[in-house]
Amino acid sequence: MTLRGRLTAAFLVVVLGPVLLGALFVASTVAAVDRSRSTERLAVAASAVRTSVDALCQQLRATADAVALTADPAVAAAQLVGRGLAAAVLVSDVAGQVTYLSPGAPSTPWQDCDGSAEGTNGGSNPGSAGPVRALAAQVDLHDRAGTRLGTVTAAQLVDPAFVARLAAVTGVAVTLLDSGASAARVTHTTESGDVRDAVLAAAVGVRGEQVTETNEGRYVRRLGPSDTQPLPLVLSVPSERPPGLHATLLGVVVLAGLLAVLAAWRLARVTTRPLAELAGAVDRVAQGDLTARVPVRSRDELGRLAAAFNRMTRETGSYVAALTSNRDQLRGHLAVLGDTLASTHDLQRILRVILRSAIGATGARAGAVLLVETGGVLVAQCTEGLDGRWPAEEADGSQTLRVPVGVGVVGEVAATGEPQRGRAEQTETPTGEPRCRTYVAVPFAAPPGGATATLGGSSGPVDEAGAAAALGVLALYDRLGADEFDDDDLATLRTFAGHAAVAVDNVRVHEEAQRLSLTDPLTGLWNYRYLRESIRREVERASRFGRMLSVLALDLDRFKDVNDTYGHAAGDTVLAEFARRVRGEIREVDLAFRQGGEEFVLLLPETDARGAAIVAERLGAAVRDTPIAVEAYAGPVLVTVSVGIAVFPDHGSTGREVLEAADDALYAAKAAGRDTYRVAEVRSDLPTREIPVLACAVSPTDGLPRAGQPVQASREPGGPARSDPAVGVPESSLAGPAQARPDSVDDTPDVATDAARAGPDAARPGPGGGASSGPHPPRQSRGR
Repeated sequence: MTLRGRLTAAFLVVVLGPVLLGALFVASTVAAVDRSRSTERLAVAASAVRTSVDALCQQLRATADAVALTADPAVAAAQLVGRGLAAAVLVSDVAGQVTYLSPGAPSTPWQDCDGSAEGTNGGSNPGSAGPVRALAAQVDLHDRAGTRLGTVTAAQLVDPAFVARLAAVTGVAVTLLDSGASAARVTHTTESGDVRDAVLAAAVGVRGEQVTETNEGRYVRRLGPSDTQPLPLVLSVPSERPPGLHATLLGVVVLAGLLAVLAAWRLARVTTRPLAELAGAVDRVAQGDLTARVPVRSRDELGRLAAAFNRMTRETGSYVAALTSNRDQLRGHLAVLGDTLASTHDLQRILRVILRSAIGATGARAGAVLLVETGGVLVAQCTEGLDGRWPAEEADGSQTLRVPVGVGVVGEVAATGEPQRGRAEQTETPTGEPRCRTYVAVPFAAPPGGATATLGGSSGPVDEAGAAAALGVLALYDRLGADEFDDDDLATLRTFAGHAAVAVDNVRVHEEAQRLSLTDPLTGLWNYRYLRESIRREVERASRFGRMLSVLALDLDRFKDVNDTYGHAAGDTVLAEFARRVRGEIREVDLAFRQGGEEFVLLLPETDARGAAIVAERLGAAVRDTPIAVEAYAGPVLVTVSVGIAVFPDHGSTGREVLEAADDALYAAKAAGRDTYRVAEVRSDLPTREIPVLACAVSPTDGLPRAGQPVQASREPGGPARSDPAVGVPESSLAGPAQARPDSVDDTPDVATDAARAGPDAARPGPGGGASSGPHPPRQSRGR
């Protein structure tokens, strides 16, 4: 056979063979796709029916629970029926006798949500036949003591309107049978009259949730009754297969064969070279070379085939390049996000990376990450692209995005926990949100079983229903290249919102762990670990700026007797109350520590010995004058405190030395009879250096270093030494352990404190004041 004959035969085979196979493939594929789509539609409809019925059952159970929890079930039932939460409510006693039934209640039988039929007397009638008149949910009725008084049943009418609503929700035809026993008895249906009999006949032979096809081209599926769906239903959808498909395919095959025979001989001579070129280009594409092109030598079929091939390879190359670029971009975002989450606890940086990655992945023009803060307000932690989007009255752009929870789009998302997307609607009431055309907002909550719970805290805020409330909202605005954000953008944003939730939870866990590692769990004061760090830092600061630092060592007198007499639980109560009183007597810049047992330490920055003595006297009076009440004991517990005072740099050049000097002074106070304070003796071996003071400063007569106005000391005959009322601190108490404890300073004027504690921050804090708490050092203030 000649080449032309072989080409003609090959042409016919190549053309007619694929055409025949294509026709068979199209016919089988259309049938399979039609059945698959119909089956999927029926499955989705069945899921929607289960969801709708389950939601109705949940509503009925909630209605019955509400009636059962009220003191007057009849009044509550009438109100709930009036609100449309149920068609009828039935209340029966333990004997099954009806004590209340809503007027106009549906007739029996009622189909229970658990699968059993019920009569109007509240009892179950599993064998009752007939059409289902209502769907009911039953709960037990108990009194305050927990004794079962009967049952409460809430019912919703099952009628043609109910079936029509199911059909509208699912998008398929729905038929309600009398019972699960027979498919020939129909209660309500939305099927048309010409296909109803065929659908019911096909439903008879269906077992379980299989799908069958009728001769009229409808797909049928049985649904229920079951534990999750108590109603016997039949669902059906029409076939989407085009009519006359097989005849059309046969005509296409015949026409293609005729055209192939007529064109084969004419095209045989010009086919060899283009086919060779096309084969070579196909081989190159198969090897991954998408730059292969076929010369277009004519305008016939081969020329169009060559042009189509070139267009296909060009578009395929563009698609591959775009996919490669998107893959590399996604890898970059994920790499940056993973590195950020793994390497830092900087919440602002993490949220900024998450926001930028979300904007890059969805193509948004702007976005913001907002967290819920105290007071129920969403506050933006980081924003991108919001310049020029503020309302006219806020056009300066200097404000922070703040939206109350429940107000506006992001406020509603945070309040409901449900994501939203769509077009922005202009409202007359300002919400504080930026202007935009389209938006998508997704809430994020602490991950369930998050690490925060392992530290004894909650994994996130909890709403009134007990569910985890939103930690914040991730919002994007104005998508590029599209009118609105789609479901894919919503799914992508959910992923980034999950990362944001994990990031917030991890940062809070880190902060909580850091706080717990530095605080005493009983008193809430700083622990000994933070004392070592803080005294080193404060000594370095005082040395750098030429300031004083007072250290007070406190010890509760005869605390072992409290434990031995009242028990260790009472001792813990005394320690906690003592810590509370200590916090109430010091400034915010002062630091309070529990060194161990009943021993405490105070660091008073920029405070001299005179100011420390005032604090010690106040602490002693606060503990001595008000006994500590302990529950489960007849009377209050009387305790006192001894205080040792040391000042940097007079009593030590390092934190350890000053702390040891304060401890020695504490022992001196103990030796002096307890319930007093002593100042450490100045060490002569310490190096001295000049400290700049005011030109009008005068050294005090008692020789103690302090800031403030000069003091004139006086001594009453036969009594302890007292300082001038302008200071209000006894001089004898500062002279050493040999002197007796002076009188209380409670009657000292406030000007005395101002004289000994210089600066606005040195005043005694109010009830809400006290020592600073947190892992960071407090702010500096002026000295005492």
